[in-house]
Amino acid sequence: MNITGKNLIAGEWSGDTTNGFSAMNAVTNQAMNEKFADASEQEIDQAIGKANQAFYSYSQLSAEKRALFLRTIGEQILALGDDLVTMACAETGLPAMRIQGERGRTIGQLGLFANLLEQGEYQAVVDLADANRQPLPKPETRLGYLPLGAVAVFAASNFPLAFSTAGGDTASALAAGCPVVMKAHAAHPGTAELVAQAINKAIEICSIDAGVFSLIQGKNYGISSQIVTHPLIKAVGFTGSERVGMILQRQINERAEPIPFYGELGSVNPQFILANKLADDAQGLAQALVASLMMAQGQFCTSPGIWAYVSDENTPVFEKSAAQAISETSAGVMLTPSMATSYNSIVAQWQNISGVECLAQGKKPEKGQEHFCSAALFATDLATFKANEALHEEVFGSSALIVRCDSQAQLMEFINLLNGSLTASIHASEQDVNIAKQVALSAAHKVGRLIYNQMPTGVEVCASMNHGGPFPASTQIRTTSVGSEAIKRFQRPICYQNMPDELLPSLLKS
Repeated sequence: MNITGKNLIAGEWSGDTTNGFSAMNAVTNQAMNEKFADASEQEIDQAIGKANQAFYSYSQLSAEKRALFLRTIGEQILALGDDLVTMACAETGLPAMRIQGERGRTIGQLGLFANLLEQGEYQAVVDLADANRQPLPKPETRLGYLPLGAVAVFAASNFPLAFSTAGGDTASALAAGCPVVMKAHAAHPGTAELVAQAINKAIEICSIDAGVFSLIQGKNYGISSQIVTHPLIKAVGFTGSERVGMILQRQINERAEPIPFYGELGSVNPQFILANKLADDAQGLAQALVASLMMAQGQFCTSPGIWAYVSDENTPVFEKSAAQAISETSAGVMLTPSMATSYNSIVAQWQNISGVECLAQGKKPEKGQEHFCSAALFATDLATFKANEALHEEVFGSSALIVRCDSQAQLMEFINLLNGSLTASIHASEQDVNIAKQVALSAAHKVGRLIYNQMPTGVEVCASMNHGGPFPASTQIRTTSVGSEAIKRFQRPICYQNMPDELLPSLLKS
């Protein structure tokens, strides 16, 4: 496993690692051996300039050649073998099986967009001319799509492969015909470099302009600012915290040329548990929710953070079962020490909020694992939830809040209080159908994906998927970051009027 610690700037490795930063081994909480260089202003400018130059040739590549490029990236990622898994596990603390599954999803996403390109990346809309129309003849018009230009992508902390260097944003941008300047996440820079090596190899194999992809390393916050404000960047994909996302959004808003900012910033993924479903299987549902919450120590963007129901004779059974399941969970490692600190701080704050009850906490960390975090389950009433904005926000980690409602009217009021989320689930039986309809009608306006009798964790990568939602789930409510529709984020519509076939793109020709 050869790690340079440098930035990949249009096919060339660049940067001084002498005074560079190191990733932390998430499990041991010790700095890893590899040093990584902070990209300089000159390197960032060069990467973006090269991307802009590559745009003119890359955007003209046939759909078949772009598809081959995406498939070749997937092949080269797979060729990295166990080195990639070993590095990603060390940097994130995620188990090997999870990384292997994520690698498969990453390659699958690349294949999905390759299939889309081979089948036709968009459906042409054609209105034929009508010379006899009165009072004026009707011209022929054809609607197609063009790539935007050089795209900046920010890697996610919690998905070192599927939402990072060659993840969904990169795959959809490359599929659209846009070069990518990738800002690696400082928590897993080694993983980012290995995947960048695979992309660079694919560029060589496919004889594509090397400027089509660059990898920017660094912990300096000025790097992100320079990237999003650079006049040659035409769109930004970001997965991260609401605080950082809104800083970048403000900087983008101050640009002379507005550009789209596709930010995924936070989600509580509410779970609506209806009475008859609760009566049918309170214990089973509680255990299933805890299992979903504990996936990756609660560090999924779709983790079920808030559970709500109308209190009745079955809710004590549910709460007791959920509390028991939480108390049996072992402390787990977070992706970074700062995330562990933030999680523990929020849990401690919630324990001091009047009207919030801590029902259970997981097992305490063992000796030598003081940086690990324990799960927590809280409960409150609607009035307390309504009065405390902090309870409305995502807790990144394995903590959940039960909101006890006194009536169905309160449950509907609770839905109206919610911020936007990526998902929500309705847990209901056939006898709950009337209230389920009401919940669905209201909840649909709060989320990008509404789920029935299934857990929110897990996102199917397919044409019908929508992974987005009202703010803060997404800064662009009309778009998805997962599935084939994601390609549209990096394209713009163009209408061709009265154009001969020789001047039309292939998908619009007669």
